[in-house]
Parts: sequence; structure tokens; C-alpha cells
Amino acid sequence: MPPISSFSFPYIARLAFALLSITILVYWMYVLGDIVTLLLFAILLSMAIYPLVSWLERRKMSRLLSITLSIVVFTLIAACILLLLCYQVSDLINILPQLTKKLSQALNNVQQWGYEHFKIPPSKQVNELQKYSQNFTEEGGAVVGTAVSTTTNLLVNLSILPVYMFFLLYYRDMFRAFFFKVFKNVKRAKINGVLSKIYDVIHNYLSGLVIVTLIVGTLNTVGLWTMGIPSAIFFGFLAALLLIIPYIGILVGSLLPIIVALVTKDSPMYAVGVAGLFFIQMLEGNFITPTL
Repeated sequence: MPPISSFSFPYIARLAFALLSITILVYWMYVLGDIVTLLLFAILLSMAIYPLVSWLERRKMSRLLSITLSIVVFTLIAACILLLLCYQVSDLINILPQLTKKLSQALNNVQQWGYEHFKIPPSKQVNELQKYSQNFTEEGGAVVGTAVSTTTNLLVNLSILPVYMFFLLYYRDMFRAFFFKVFKNVKRAKINGVLSKIYDVIHNYLSGLVIVTLIVGTLNTVGLWTMGIPSAIFFGFLAALLLIIPYIGILVGSLLPIIVALVTKDSPMYAVGVAGLFFIQMLEGNFITPTL
């Protein structure tokens, strides 16, 4: 009988074990999807505020107080941004009567056009619209319920996020010790170098993302404000944040201000101007910059 140290499983057995392990890992990541997503966001945000934590610790402040103060500053900044966005969104509520009036006029024009070209009586058009609106209402109830549930879960997760960030920063030395134990045959200096490079890449990416969002959001806001579009700050920075989604993000971000321009302005040229503003941004972000 060969010694235990020299025994190895056949290749088929090792392959089956690896596939089974991957399957179990993917399954549990799916089951714990909300927690895993929240944990990933907490890791990214912890890396983002770590320079402030490190700076405070170099000023002879305790780790507990440094982390707590950094998270409080981060939470206050996020709260201020949220309040500003809520104030901007409240302006949109004021244009709802205008939106209703515009939609009513558009409906009358469509009815008149349908009667002139297809001889469909307005009463029949109204009946068809009522039928479709009833189906939309029935399906929309489920959509609204899902949206409310998702929003509630999101708010609950966001309230737990600072707790995750605190423990990730407070016990950050344990992660380094974990890698030292996993890679026992590798020199610690090399492990430290790799971890430092990983941190630099992620931190530089986050810093660049914030800078690009601020620059693009400011330019969008100035352009929309010049054309007199309501809630220019909200729409400008919403489009800047959606730039994270290639190609589609800028289209989604430009749709709302175009609709608002059509509703609030007498001339459709304002909507054309908004579309042109975001079209130039789309060319720059998706074609010009990557090509250069």
C-alpha cells in the first residue's frame, strides 16, 4: 500500500471535484446574491475612503476613531447629494400638469389624424385606448409593487453598508494575513507588492470614475441650464452616472431631459438641442476617446 503522502486522485476524479466545487460556489453566490453584491460595494467604497483613514491614522488618531470619522464624512456627503437630488426631483413634480396637458393635446391630434387618414371614429379610438390602458394598469400594479419592494430592500441594504465598511477597514490586516497563509511558499514582499498593485488599480479606477462623473455631469448641467431645462443638475449628473453603461447608458440618460424639453418648451428645437448635446457626448465617450 503506497504512503498517504504519495497518493493522488485520478484526473477524472479531480476534474469532477473541481466542477462540483464551482457549481456549489456559483449556486451559493446566486442564493446570497444580495449579500455578495452589498459586500462587493462595501469593498470598493472601503478602498475609496481608505486614504482618508490612513491619513487620520498617520495623525496619531486611533484606528477606531479614524474609521468612524471617515465613514461619517462619507455618509454626510452621500446624504447631501441625495437631498440635492430629491430637491431637483421635486421640481419635476411641478411640471406634471404641463405634462398632462401636452399628452391630452397629443392624444387629440392622434385621434384627429386617425380619423382623417383611416376614418376611425374618435369613440372607437377611445374604446381601444381604454382597453389597453386597463391591461397596462393591471400589469402596472405588479410592476409598481416590485419597484416598491426593490426600493425598500435597497434602502435597507444601504443602511447596512457602513457597518460592512467599518469591519472591512478595521480588520484589514486579517486579509493580508490570510494571503500569507494561503501562499506560504511565496515571499511576503511579493505578496505585499501584488496586493498593493491591486489596491492601486482599483483606487485609481474609482478616482478616475469620480473625476469623469464630476466633469461630465458639470458640463451636462451647464448645457441643460443654458437651454433652460428644469432640474438641470439632476439630469446632468444622472446622464454622467449612466456613462458607466457603454452605448446604452447615454441614450437612457438623454431620454428624460428630451421629454421634459418637449413638455416645458414651446419649440421642439429645445429637445433637438438636448439630443445634440448628448449625441456629442456619446460620440466623445464611445468612439473618439477609445479610438484615440
